[in-house]
Amino acid sequence: MLYSRDFFKLTSGNFLFLALALALCSFFRPVLAQTRLPTLAVLDFGNGPFGRIAANGLVTRLKSVPDINILDRDVIRIAVRGTGYSGSLNLALRQARDLGDAIGCDFYLLGDAQSLRRSTSDKPVYYEAYGSIFLVSSRTGKLVWWQRPSFEAAEAGVAEQKLLDRLSADVFYRQIVDAIQAAQKQEKLQRDSFSAAALPVIEEAPEDEKAADASGLRLPKPYRRLRPPYPDTAARADAEAVVDVVVDLDAAGEVTRADITRWAGFGLDEATIDTVRRLHFFPAMRDGTAIPIRVLLRYNFHKPAR
Repeated sequence: MLYSRDFFKLTSGNFLFLALALALCSFFRPVLAQTRLPTLAVLDFGNGPFGRIAANGLVTRLKSVPDINILDRDVIRIAVRGTGYSGSLNLALRQARDLGDAIGCDFYLLGDAQSLRRSTSDKPVYYEAYGSIFLVSSRTGKLVWWQRPSFEAAEAGVAEQKLLDRLSADVFYRQIVDAIQAAQKQEKLQRDSFSAAALPVIEEAPEDEKAADASGLRLPKPYRRLRPPYPDTAARADAEAVVDVVVDLDAAGEVTRADITRWAGFGLDEATIDTVRRLHFFPAMRDGTAIPIRVLLRYNFHKPAR
């Protein structure tokens, strides 16, 4: 009888434990349902065969990462083909968001990977294998991370293998995962700040100066025009691109905010923002009164003549 009573106590304890576990699962189910891995799409890195090999190698490595969910490559190709995307690495935010929406992912990698035969006057023939890899947020359309690993060798196969090894290295895919997680945190902070306090309404300047004059608006003008430098990171990639930046000016003509709306990577975006933040303007005037205003600045980058 003593054995049966102890058995009954043990069974009751197990029952209470099970009931408590079920109650906790029921309580946390909404939270667990909201927690999901970010989805990542990897587009082909160019139209050449090596670009596909490089992209496939990176996908194979990323599929073993527990922090992200990799989308099917065939489905991605069909979605991208439907958008008419041609492989550009110089996208406006709207274009980048539309591409991400068509794919149906949280983030995507696009880029260009090639293996080229090179020669210079002071160096014998060699081969360069490079990959320009861009990580883009589908929610914001922003370029959140980029890398351009490059390797040289006397033989094409050696240079190519070095690049493939780099793309499959732990440090490389960890950088991608870290960039995704950092972007998610930043986007959440921005959403929370926007919901907590509405941004002040500011007039946008028309692109046509005649239209501005007709409405009694005198557009702001910089005291001194500054040209963003062409960085070495862009020179190594022979990058040519357009960078658009939306700038908020206060009534004194000082820059209060600057956001890239067409990105280019390769250090061109950072060079543009650094330059814009050093600008000072004669303020915008409406009917003789200085006013705050939002303007679009566009910078065209070309490879310097050699």
